[in-house]
Amino acid sequence: MSQYTERARTSAAVEWLNDNAQVLSIALFFVVCMTFFGILSDTFLTTGNLLNVMRQAAPVLVVAVAMTFVIVTAGIDLAVGSIVALINALAAILMANGFDWGSTVLMMLVAGAFVGLMQGWFIAFQGIPAFIVTLAGMSILRGVALLITEGYSVPIKDQAGFFWLGRGTLMGLPVPGIIAVLIAVLGFIVLWRTRYGRQVVAVGSNLEAARRVGMPARWILCSVYMVSGIACAVAGLLIAARLGSGSSNAAVGFEMQVIAAVVLGGTSLMGGRGSIIGTVLGTLTISIIGNGLILLHVSPFFTQIVTGVIILAAIWMNTRLFGGGFKIGGKKGN
Repeated sequence: MSQYTERARTSAAVEWLNDNAQVLSIALFFVVCMTFFGILSDTFLTTGNLLNVMRQAAPVLVVAVAMTFVIVTAGIDLAVGSIVALINALAAILMANGFDWGSTVLMMLVAGAFVGLMQGWFIAFQGIPAFIVTLAGMSILRGVALLITEGYSVPIKDQAGFFWLGRGTLMGLPVPGIIAVLIAVLGFIVLWRTRYGRQVVAVGSNLEAARRVGMPARWILCSVYMVSGIACAVAGLLIAARLGSGSSNAAVGFEMQVIAAVVLGGTSLMGGRGSIIGTVLGTLTISIIGNGLILLHVSPFFTQIVTGVIILAAIWMNTRLFGGGFKIGGKKGN
């Protein structure tokens, strides 16, 4: 006869720590990085530098919020950098040819949604792995951006309202940072307070089970890539507005930063679990590391090495530590 034992009781505080261990770990790492660079550089903690970090991190955060939804479904989008570059170049070309910035912004949002929707269709309805589809998209879309610009930067002139989106301030805060924070808040609400968000988590946990209980599972899977495309359009526009030009060489390596931020923030690569707060902290952590290394006169190429190490460490924690049933005050799950 089988013997059953009552599950060990833990305090509410320990349960809370177990549920939020990954977010707390990145929050601690973020504080350590802030303290480290603050001690070594007199400039790092100045208001001007922190606002500059906020402005530069905004495009990454916007796309990272969308990438959180993608990875929660156990997917990946390697094409985000190429979509950003394509939108960046297209926006500059349109405005250089007489389109006003308002209509250009709307058209670019639609274009981003369309590109994301096409990728999602191949993934959700044609059964092609997300890695393959978005890897192909990364090459194709960057190639299109190179083709339409011929490799040159396209200047944007006489678009004061558009430049305000990338360079302006509101109540002393950079406009791109405000936009990114609003998108992060929206992402948090959608993921945890709406039916759609619960469906995204369900699809990531078990797509077939979600389909069998009546959810439009394949459409939900497709839709997260459309959301990613829209977020890339926003990021591409913010970069163009800040730099005053569009280029096919924009956002090179962007996907690395975005994926690192999301995974570092505790979103599971296996799907079914994610954290927008963790994504925000992951984005800020990567941004301050890059900024701090520059202020310490470390070679900017070293930042790529640091980003790679961060991704490896984050994936290790994601799959081996937290993903293995790690519990505070208890035994590891079988």
